[in-house]
Amino acid sequence: MLADTSGHHFQSGTIGDDVHRFSASKYELIDFIASKLPLWRDDPDRPKAISETNLTSQLCAYLNSASRFSEGWDSLQFKVEESDEHQKGRKIDLVVSPRGSIVWAQGRKYTQYDTLLPIECKRLPTPKGKKRDDREYVINQKATTGGIQRFKAGDHSAAHSLAAMIAYVQAESSETWYDRLNVWIKELDDPTHTGWSTKDLMHIDSSDTQLGLTVLRSLHSREKGLSEIEIRHLWIEMECYLGA
Repeated sequence: MLADTSGHHFQSGTIGDDVHRFSASKYELIDFIASKLPLWRDDPDRPKAISETNLTSQLCAYLNSASRFSEGWDSLQFKVEESDEHQKGRKIDLVVSPRGSIVWAQGRKYTQYDTLLPIECKRLPTPKGKKRDDREYVINQKATTGGIQRFKAGDHSAAHSLAAMIAYVQAESSETWYDRLNVWIKELDDPTHTGWSTKDLMHIDSSDTQLGLTVLRSLHSREKGLSEIEIRHLWIEMECYLGA
């Protein structure tokens, strides 16, 4: 059984007579994705790209190939721009689903049409635009496109208690962004921003400066009567930063 915590197993059977099993948790799935980010970035065959859409599309293709040829992960697939289960008009940047198989997770049956793990992708820094906010990884006060904001509002992933966010760090270092984003979160802890507090702060789990990969975590209360959601943040420093 695929679980949100380690130590649980999930069972996957292909549609038809063939059945196979493998053990993993959603945290291990996130670790698998994190381990592939530097390899994807440094892939010599990867076309140069800057925009979030192109980068996420490239990453999706790479992760599909990587999972297909990785024992234990070959029953999963990655898809871009999938509709949220509860908010059909909203799109999730990247989702993980069974690959032509059935997965049981916490007593729920998931097919290839369901989302096992929702992933939001953002660029750091945020691109300039009339409806853009420099703090968009956290919140956008000009629109409802803030990364963490969407999860807290229940606009994204209301059916999930664990999600991931990927940041394409295109300028400065992850350490700089960690400090800056947490300052922005602290500034939201005032009466004019309902629901935000220092409990929303991010915490670093691991940081590899040689690989340019930082993994963080955060825990957030949500609106609409939803339970808390945990977000694992995977930050990859792109070549435009590493080569500077």
